[in-house]
Amino acid sequence: MSQSRILRFGLLLVMGLLSGLTHAQSTFPSKPIRLIVGFAPGGGADSAARLIVPKLAEKFGQALVIDNRPGAGGNTASEILMKSEPDGYTIMLTTVGSMAINPHMPGGTSFNPMVDFSMISQGVTFSNILVVRTESNIKSLQDFVAMGKDKNAFVTFGSSGNGSTGHLAGELLKVRSGMNAEHINYKGGGPAMTDLLGGNITAIFASTPTAIPMINAGKLRALGVTSLKRLPGLPNVPTIAEQGYSGYEALNWYAFIAPPKVPPAVLEKLNQAITATLKDPGTLERLHKVDLEAAPSSPQELLAIVKSENEMWGKIIKGIRFSER
Repeated sequence: MSQSRILRFGLLLVMGLLSGLTHAQSTFPSKPIRLIVGFAPGGGADSAARLIVPKLAEKFGQALVIDNRPGAGGNTASEILMKSEPDGYTIMLTTVGSMAINPHMPGGTSFNPMVDFSMISQGVTFSNILVVRTESNIKSLQDFVAMGKDKNAFVTFGSSGNGSTGHLAGELLKVRSGMNAEHINYKGGGPAMTDLLGGNITAIFASTPTAIPMINAGKLRALGVTSLKRLPGLPNVPTIAEQGYSGYEALNWYAFIAPPKVPPAVLEKLNQAITATLKDPGTLERLHKVDLEAAPSSPQELLAIVKSENEMWGKIIKGIRFSER
């Protein structure tokens, strides 16, 4: 084969590949999309995903399959996403823990959240709620702190994982109040809730999707919320800040991300479908029932949030001594 024929063949091959890629992007999505959640079923991230997925699937015109991959406070799922094909058919509902807290924890992460992922949109923001069983003798935040200062008492609190905002909310309360409490690490809010209801731990800093249904069912008592404002769905539950710890705040958020190097046209379609879903009246109603606030954004806005949160949580983590358990 002559050199000119080789060059023509190479050019045709490249043009064919580009044409195929353009067609794939223009018809995206043409098959079901996998939505990775880094925590066990029943926890806050999983609950939020299931509130959003019905309308999102409708917007895509394709099924969305939730793939729960718990482990390492969301790091396991993040590593799976990072190595997935960058075609838009695998995305993740990530957390502030995975994106802005875990990198500063002992041992760090194998990924750089600001480099190793494609940003799509922020999803929701929400508070955590400090809860105990209704059968507990702890009736208030003051009771909880007092028990933590009692040398004869053994106080524990669970969260959805090391480095989660539920974990840091408890550590922050320990620092502010001088109480002692051992953090118990779970692979999601669901397992933590199971142990609390079984009387195996004292309390949980639980996400609103996990806690509010249990509070409304009379199974949990809320001692305080970690936001600076009271929750619309729990107007009679005071914030921790207004119970003697001025300025106390530990907010949470979930966001949609994809593997690195997803084509811009595919990212745009993902963003359009997700932001439209987060503005849908039916989706908003479902989210508001568990005090989740929709927070649609552009990819650039999400990247700015991730950078800002990394700076804030990094400073806080440096001053906290974490339990190894």
